[in-house]
Amino acid sequence: MSNALRAAGLDPFEQPVPGCGGANVIATIPGTTDRWIVVGAHYDHLGKIGNDVFWGADDNAASVAILVAVAREHAKKRDGRGVVIAAFDGEEAPYFMTDGMGSRALLREPPVPRDAIDFMIAMDVVGHRIGPPGLPDEVGTSVFALGGERSRGTSDLIDSMKRSEVGVVLRTANADIIPPLSDHEPFWRAGIPFLLLTCGRSRVYHTPEDVPDALDFGKMEATARWLSRFVQATRTRTDEVAFVPDGRDDARTLRQVMEVLTALQPVAPEAGAAMSFATSLLDQCDREGKLPSDRQPQVANLIAMIEQRLA
Repeated sequence: MSNALRAAGLDPFEQPVPGCGGANVIATIPGTTDRWIVVGAHYDHLGKIGNDVFWGADDNAASVAILVAVAREHAKKRDGRGVVIAAFDGEEAPYFMTDGMGSRALLREPPVPRDAIDFMIAMDVVGHRIGPPGLPDEVGTSVFALGGERSRGTSDLIDSMKRSEVGVVLRTANADIIPPLSDHEPFWRAGIPFLLLTCGRSRVYHTPEDVPDALDFGKMEATARWLSRFVQATRTRTDEVAFVPDGRDDARTLRQVMEVLTALQPVAPEAGAAMSFATSLLDQCDREGKLPSDRQPQVANLIAMIEQRLA
């Protein structure tokens, strides 16, 4: 990892993570202000369990490759906020949600002043095309961006760039549609605006079949281009990137899901019933895009069902 970042034009260093006996690999790209954003992905995986080797191509080597591409693109850019490039250790079990988690270690001893971090972007499981072969690109090239609703103006920015790169479609969604099971967790808990990019779990997730042949390299390249563009837009944002603790946008999330379901209906008849349910939920959203509290969990349940069917 260090060699890859050096080849990208950076000067990385290792940050010990005593809780897992490993280290984060960190590099900084100064900007023209004293504010910073963090872009990260975990490089650890399950390794070997018994006689089975878990290669971790999608979880999470693909994200790390995109991280290096973004680092290369921004290595000599200086406009706006600086960028902390972070390859995290200790994301997988048994270290997740413990002091052995690399992203928690970064926040304990950040390489830049903690109160100068305006935004964090994490990537996890972004290397695969969604669904089995033959599904429309509107589904297969989707990447979900979770957490934009937790900071002012971020979801609007993502939506404005939703189709800015051929080969990938970015879809905003509430962060709480899944548990906080990645490196954004400590930033969320600390009240720092964040975004998690993910394609959800595929059929090879956490199996020995998670190998490079399962990756969609064209989609990865498009995701790297999109993320480089988004990082630049975030570096140069002139508005305050303020954390919104109770932020949620059920209506926006449901509209993204409905776009996917619309594309699925010609090839998956059961998508019609899911569309009817999503439409009924959308009709119950108030003017701020929020569902009644007792209905909010149903958005996560709907997305979990779709994820399971597409895996």
